[in-house]
Amino acid sequence: MRVLVVTAVPAESEAVTAGLRAAHPAPDSSGAPESVPLPGRALLRVPCPASDGSAPALVVDVLAGGVGPGASAAATAGAVMAGALHRRPYDLVVSAGIGGGFAGTAPVGSVVVADTIVAADLGAETPEGFLPVTELGFGTGAHRPPAALSRALAAAASAASGPVLTVSTVTGSAARAAELAARHPGAAAEAMEGFGVAEAAAAQGLPVLELRAVSNPVGPRDRAAWRIGPALSALSGACGALVSVLHAWEGPVS
Repeated sequence: MRVLVVTAVPAESEAVTAGLRAAHPAPDSSGAPESVPLPGRALLRVPCPASDGSAPALVVDVLAGGVGPGASAAATAGAVMAGALHRRPYDLVVSAGIGGGFAGTAPVGSVVVADTIVAADLGAETPEGFLPVTELGFGTGAHRPPAALSRALAAAASAASGPVLTVSTVTGSAARAAELAARHPGAAAEAMEGFGVAEAAAAQGLPVLELRAVSNPVGPRDRAAWRIGPALSALSGACGALVSVLHAWEGPVS
């Protein structure tokens, strides 16, 4: 199985890579990540050997694709196309990183696995309120990861499961947090890349997951309260759980 994991920034990619390598450490240099050049960037290819030490049945490519849905969609599309052109197509795409957690569902330091990846601010403001893009008659506003696989990952990572909202402007007030929570019941987290990654994956018929470790509450912006280090550590642990789940997975991931 070949998997592409897309993060926003290098610190997240480093946390992902550390978690992948810690999950199934290789006894020699065969487990060392390989830098693979792409136009304008590079990804890290991480072999994830099976627990019995056999040749890796799972290879994970980790890419820092940039901040926001546009950058993440472009980076994902480029990596997926490169894989296809080199006859190394992907079986699964994962959007991973840190993000904000909604109160009562995902506290700081916890992990969220998306059951739905939502474009939360893609649409139009009207006198009656926000209209999502689908009600305007265009495109899609959400993607659903493979249900059984996302449930298995949530269980393995001791994670909350719920909608993860993709926003282009990070929430900075209690009023905005309340508005999003009301419009998207059960919302667990918000971040800036998941929907872009999902759009690019879906365009090529690939299943997608989103995995978020919570560094701050969704609401008033208070940088002093952010816990980025613990969130990155939680992200590493969750990526180790992802390896275990994928090694045990039987059948298609879609």
